[in-house]
Amino acid sequence: MALDGWKEKIYQRYLAWVCRPARIKRHMHAFLPSPKQPAKPEPGHKKNQVRAAALQVELKLLKNPLQFADEMHRRVREAVNEEAELIVFPEYNNLPLFGLLPGFEKMEESYREKAQNAGTGQDHEQEGEIGLADVFRYMSPVVQPLVHTVFSCLSAAYGVHIMAGSYTLAEKGNVINRSFLYGPGGLLIGSQDKVHLLPVEVEWRLKRGGSFSVFDTPLGKMAMPVCMDATYYETFRILEQKGADIVLLPIANLEDYNYWLALRGIWPRVQESCLYGIKGALVGSIAGLAFTGRAGIFAPLEITPKKDGVLAQVEPCSSEAIAVADLDIEVLHGLRRNHPWRDTNPALYRRYLPELYN
Repeated sequence: MALDGWKEKIYQRYLAWVCRPARIKRHMHAFLPSPKQPAKPEPGHKKNQVRAAALQVELKLLKNPLQFADEMHRRVREAVNEEAELIVFPEYNNLPLFGLLPGFEKMEESYREKAQNAGTGQDHEQEGEIGLADVFRYMSPVVQPLVHTVFSCLSAAYGVHIMAGSYTLAEKGNVINRSFLYGPGGLLIGSQDKVHLLPVEVEWRLKRGGSFSVFDTPLGKMAMPVCMDATYYETFRILEQKGADIVLLPIANLEDYNYWLALRGIWPRVQESCLYGIKGALVGSIAGLAFTGRAGIFAPLEITPKKDGVLAQVEPCSSEAIAVADLDIEVLHGLRRNHPWRDTNPALYRRYLPELYN
């Protein structure tokens, strides 16, 4: 059955009612500290020392939007207890909200069967079958205001920067995978659409983004490409050329964890482009999809204690965890100015890259 019948429309209205911002705010204000007024920095002033937290989130279906608010608060509070002022969530952070859909467990069974039959000739689409893209589109009107309310409240209450992870949202008839960054005042600083899609995301008919953005904050200049974007060195090179100091990367890897496969992602990109990298990871299973990963915080070899490019990394690849480390923006800038082996050619970039990327 499609998700555009009258029953589905009525239930979507019900979801909008139970997820309404006023209800979420009232629930959260009952236990959150009073919002911290962010200090007004002097013009041009930047913090050099930044304590960051990379969250590894275990995927659990939630039956109530208030549970989502509670779970996000629990993880933010865990990071704040470690004195983190920059917190990074994973890709597909909206998947736990699929638990709000009645009968989703039954839908999961068909998704799992299809995944098990992949490549056997028995994995064809059934007429009228609901695909994940349909679920993304159906949930979008509920997810976006819920996410904004929750993370706006959390960032304001604790006076921290939060990269809220990425979410699949419907926009102008398309479905996009978008990450969000919130500041200490609770305001949305910016968003970033995933540019490089996985084959499965192409099957889901997601629309890719077309550019990368850098956001100037008191903690440094930040960017937040999404998962597969880090597979390509050009992503981080472009962000470095745009002035980024810290790259916040939400991931949800659809594969068994393999150390060597993981090296195609953020670690080499940080070495090539002389940036700090913070990776939040989603782990767990849903709808026949299994995610693994290792959240971590990375830096150029020369400014890590063991000269291995790792400031902090969680050990488990399939359960909840947190990695915390201190970043020094001044030290990073000093390394850029006096790097022993970096090879850059700005004249070549100006001459050839605009045509290449257009």
